Amino acid sequence: MGNICRSPTAEGVMRKLVEDAGLQHRVEVDSAGTHGYHIGSPPDTRSQAAAHKRGYNLTGTRARQVVERDFEKFDLLLVMDLENLMLLQRLCPVQHQSKLRLLMSYALNSAAPVVPDPYLDGTSGFETVLDYVEDACDGLLRLLSHRSLV
Repeated sequence: MGNICRSPTAEGVMRKLVEDAGLQHRVEVDSAGTHGYHIGSPPDTRSQAAAHKRGYNLTGTRARQVVERDFEKFDLLLVMDLENLMLLQRLCPVQHQSKLRLLMSYALNSAAPVVPDPYLDGTSGFETVLDYVEDACDGLLRLLSHRSLV
């Protein structure tokens, strides 16, 4: 939503997985929110702390809002929950609707359909976000590599 918790966490995780796989020259990773609450702000300090513990660096990320150009520029626009999916479906041009997906649809080990918003939770919510995001990003990278799409 505001691009300071879940989506920058997913960006950091996916960016590291892509770099570790040596695919940074073929895969572009970015994050954006559906709302403009925190434009220009760094990720929530709790997101940064949880990510840092697992070896991810979110410090260079700044919140931004999805813009029309994103629908054309990116091959996939992954969302964390159904509310954000519906928001993007309303904004997205018809010809790019197939690019919208739930991030958790790529999870290998979790059947959870969405990544819960940790913003109002305690620290454990940010660990849960990382668990889900790592699972889904790993699944997505495996799928892309297997299909030779990267």
